[in-house]
Amino acid sequence: MTDDKEANLKLAGLSVDSGTKYQTWLWKKTGQATVKNLNKHEFDAHFANNIKEALHLVLPMIKPYETFGFGGSDTTRRLGVLPLLINAGMLVYDHWRENLTAQEDLEIRKKQGQCDCYFTSANAVSMTGEIINVDGVGNRTNAMSFGPAKVIVIAGMNKVTPDIPSALKRIREVAAPMRAKSLQMDTPCAKTGICSDCNSPQRICRITAILHRKPLKTDISVIMINEHLGF
Repeated sequence: MTDDKEANLKLAGLSVDSGTKYQTWLWKKTGQATVKNLNKHEFDAHFANNIKEALHLVLPMIKPYETFGFGGSDTTRRLGVLPLLINAGMLVYDHWRENLTAQEDLEIRKKQGQCDCYFTSANAVSMTGEIINVDGVGNRTNAMSFGPAKVIVIAGMNKVTPDIPSALKRIREVAAPMRAKSLQMDTPCAKTGICSDCNSPQRICRITAILHRKPLKTDISVIMINEHLGF
């Protein structure tokens, strides 16, 4: 927590612990409303208080499947299911594996769209019940909408926005610059932190996908976790 936030809490007569407590409370209320609307849109949505609780929700969901894909998401890896699958001898398509050639990376991304169960996060989830993603390659947006029999979306409550316009704003102003920086991309936003709608060869914002409702042929579960996860 920054010094400014601590100072503001003290001015309000609250401790740092109180600030965390009320943030958790607010996110829970917001998360429950978001889950309700996601379910109205035919997604199988759940709210989890923490990562451990989310993992317990996920484990029964994946029992019928044998092949798994993982998008480029730190959040899904923090869930802890990836090493469990590998240790169980399951076939896992993960393009974050080390020392992959460019061709191996491409082949893994293609196979993610054909696996039984695909894990990913979201750049934003609207309280109105939509899932919003912006991609550079498209393997994630493709796999989320059609291909795998099951898609599991894991997202922290920091990803939630009131509606679609604010979700797109969040991606442009928060998620994209931070992601470009983390990938060490040579883009203006990775240097300034501000989107300039660039034409950089390494631009990562090339495809926008909004899941307004559950795709007709894809079973999607969404787990909103009451923690700050990912960008």
